[in-house]
Amino acid sequence: MVRPSIATCDPSARPCLATRGSLPRSRTCASLLFLCLLLGLTVFCTDANPSDSKLLCYSNITLTELPDKTMEAKCLQSMFELIDSGFFNETKIQEIAKGATEMNIPIYRANRKLVATKNGGLENPSPLVFNPSWNREVRRVQGKRFKYPSASGVKLPRDEEDIAFMSVLELGELIKTRQVTSEELVRIYLKQLKRYNHVLEAVVTYTAELAYKQAKEADDLLSQGTYLGPLHGIPYGLKDTIAVPRYRTTWGSTSFKDQVLDIEAWVYKRLKASGAVLVAKLVAGSMAYDDIWFGGRTRNPWNIEEFSTGSSAGPAASTSAGMVPFAIGSETAGSITYPAARCGVTALRPTFGSVGRTGVMSISESLDKLGPFCRTAADCAVILDAIKGKDPDDLSSREIAFEDPFSVDITKLTVGYTKDADMKVVEVLRLKGVNMVPFELNYTVESVQGILNFTMDVEMLAHFDEWQRAGQDDLFEAHDQWPVELRRARVVTAVDYIQAQRARGKLIREVEKSFTVDAFIGNVTDWEKVCMGNLVGLPVLVIPTGFKNISDPPTNSCRRRTTINAGIYAPPEHDHIALALGMAYQSVTDAHRKRPPIDDLGPDDSIPNPPRALIPPRRLHI
Repeated sequence: MVRPSIATCDPSARPCLATRGSLPRSRTCASLLFLCLLLGLTVFCTDANPSDSKLLCYSNITLTELPDKTMEAKCLQSMFELIDSGFFNETKIQEIAKGATEMNIPIYRANRKLVATKNGGLENPSPLVFNPSWNREVRRVQGKRFKYPSASGVKLPRDEEDIAFMSVLELGELIKTRQVTSEELVRIYLKQLKRYNHVLEAVVTYTAELAYKQAKEADDLLSQGTYLGPLHGIPYGLKDTIAVPRYRTTWGSTSFKDQVLDIEAWVYKRLKASGAVLVAKLVAGSMAYDDIWFGGRTRNPWNIEEFSTGSSAGPAASTSAGMVPFAIGSETAGSITYPAARCGVTALRPTFGSVGRTGVMSISESLDKLGPFCRTAADCAVILDAIKGKDPDDLSSREIAFEDPFSVDITKLTVGYTKDADMKVVEVLRLKGVNMVPFELNYTVESVQGILNFTMDVEMLAHFDEWQRAGQDDLFEAHDQWPVELRRARVVTAVDYIQAQRARGKLIREVEKSFTVDAFIGNVTDWEKVCMGNLVGLPVLVIPTGFKNISDPPTNSCRRRTTINAGIYAPPEHDHIALALGMAYQSVTDAHRKRPPIDDLGPDDSIPNPPRALIPPRRLHI
């Protein structure tokens, strides 16, 4: 075997990668070295004396015959052709090179230092497990259905707005006792959706025809003596990444805004079997990234000058505004927690794998989760009970025998609270008999946010490879979101993706060891906690705890508010603990029952368009 010639720089001029010196001062030199090492070329270069440059590229062009920028562009283009990615233009290649230098390389090094210093693979295995079984049958776990509390004594309000803000359990009691029909509820919620959507931009498609058909079926069943449970005849909305036959599933994107998928998503099937009635497909941020979509940008009902954040923008805003009693959203990295917190609703990001994802746009098979947005923790428990279970076509889904959250004795729990916890929640739970203790979740992995980015971006690009190759990323609604992320993902090596998964495995084991309480209360929008929780698969319940005045209100009588929230975190498969604690807190507080002003803003306050407030820099809320 003949050793390839070695790329080098003149060490008398500056330290060099090939001579094991420090990094070149010029990114051009580093890029050239990287490419030429791949090609097996010999390169000599110097800043001091151009006449010393001796060396040739494939085309016999010396480094001195072309300007640095031109040579860099040519060499980078050749590098991308080597990985069958020559479709990027020069501007995009330069953007990728800058991003790889500033973002990818530090993460590569941190992960290698963490898990790859010893050879042989005896330590730090990846959590991504291969299962060779051909048995696709669903083995039922003997888990019992939850025992829902009675909502007896509930009476039908006269005002339709009051009906719209009732909980799922309350609405279910009205239907069960025949004080209202499902068809009447459909009419009320379609009216609410159309009343507020012009302000909030939260709806993609109204499914009125389907809703009235399903409502009639629910009413007919009840008249025949068949009651399917607390979701019987209850209207709801789905995030528009979830497929329903005959209706558009746009993924929030210009590229897919006319797409109709002849698929019944698993979660839609489960809700339909429970008697729930679909009234709308709700906004997903474009390709499930933040709150911008092809029709606009979804606003926060509590302060319409703000946007909802997170790609489950429509489910959060619609539930908050009384446009639906509950909705299904999804999270890969913050898209349940962030919009729920911003819009002041109760929401559950369940244990990874507890809800099947067939028929749902995929970002990351190892991170994506579906969960409910509701008014109350009790409603979240009802929805989880309906949608949990093994999906035979989703290899990550499992039949988890959750304990009944309505039967948990919270006085036997030890619950931690972190330094950033809302102390109001801590004190309320302490008064309810919970043993509350100071707590911090400790782990040594420092690259948590980078691990999440690598995992998500690489897996997302695998699902949208053709979209990028066809140049569809140029049509994306916000250039600084997926287009930049996925171009940079193109140059993440397979080795470094696996190292990130090994580092993720180390994180999971350390979190498991450190999680010495039954649950803990903490900030639900802290980015480190969001990344850690999603990588580990922790469930978290988001609960509204109060409100404060918006900053710089337009008038003293302004009714707009900023919501205050808390997260209740539990170990995987212990969602019932978080739900039980949330129900206990909400049993003696009322922040979850407050109604946002939406378009009733107070004297001399108006809906500013465009917003006066500066939009903060975007952060990954997927």
